[in-house]
Amino acid sequence: MERSTRAAGGCWTLSDGRAGNVRQAGALARALGLQSREWLLRARAPWSWAAPRRLPGSRQAFGGAFAEALGRQPPALAIGCGRQGALATRLARDAGARAVQILDPRLPPALWDVVVAPRHDGLRGDNVLTLLGSLNPVDDTWLRLARETFPALGRLPRPRIAVLLGGPAGHVRYDAATVDAWLDAVDAAVTEDGGSVLLTASRRTPRALHQSIRARYSGREALLWLDDTDGANPYAGMLAWADRIVCSPDSVNMVSEACATYVPVFVAGMDRVQGRIRGFMDELATLGRVRPAEGGLAPFQAEALRETERVASQLRPLLQPE
Repeated sequence: MERSTRAAGGCWTLSDGRAGNVRQAGALARALGLQSREWLLRARAPWSWAAPRRLPGSRQAFGGAFAEALGRQPPALAIGCGRQGALATRLARDAGARAVQILDPRLPPALWDVVVAPRHDGLRGDNVLTLLGSLNPVDDTWLRLARETFPALGRLPRPRIAVLLGGPAGHVRYDAATVDAWLDAVDAAVTEDGGSVLLTASRRTPRALHQSIRARYSGREALLWLDDTDGANPYAGMLAWADRIVCSPDSVNMVSEACATYVPVFVAGMDRVQGRIRGFMDELATLGRVRPAEGGLAPFQAEALRETERVASQLRPLLQPE
């Protein structure tokens, strides 16, 4: 289809509202120095079944407000993440926008101006930019603001060990006994070196773990965030104030954000990971950026992994007017 030239300017980020997708699209827009309008979109059937493939009438897939905005004042740049975002960026490109798609859209990359995909996905092409891990907002400014937002964490005894728990996934399985063993390794490090534990769970963390974790750290130098009953999630502050970070092995986003800090990162249960994600973990280990938590939590020299900045620098010249 011939592309329109009516794009009015500005940047839109387009996703299905899932936290990881929202975070990656927003992080790339910020790294490009752009203010963006955030669209959280869910395609209706039958278009949701086929996305990012287009069916007749796809312009109405996300409802009237999005279709009207595209028709009235499309953006100069549309950044999408995930399958729903990939359909939305295709529609924005038809309306005249430059379209950047994050994550493998499972269609030919030439349907977008640029596709940004993790190396472990295996996608390659003339307009494909690859990165190690996932895009994220963690940079020096982000860390400074996080320390300012959560100053109390800086008063906890050092070394501060941040523990980031996700949940079992298709590429890695573990249970409560496994998590107990991981936390035994954390506690052994605190016993040896002193310090404190800063532990945050995700919405994917099995709720059955909450009670045992609270009991384990009751009366100890620890800060826990397991759900909304614990107040505002201090995740950003934990990354910013940590001296060491321990991650469960299930989330590429979580491990990538931990590795964007300046502190040693230990991945628990890394040997359990299967499939493409195992390649990501192995590459980090080969680079010396992560170590298995089962080998102990002795500190090591760490360099911040800032893939978002690198991708943005490669992307800028590709988005210049033709």
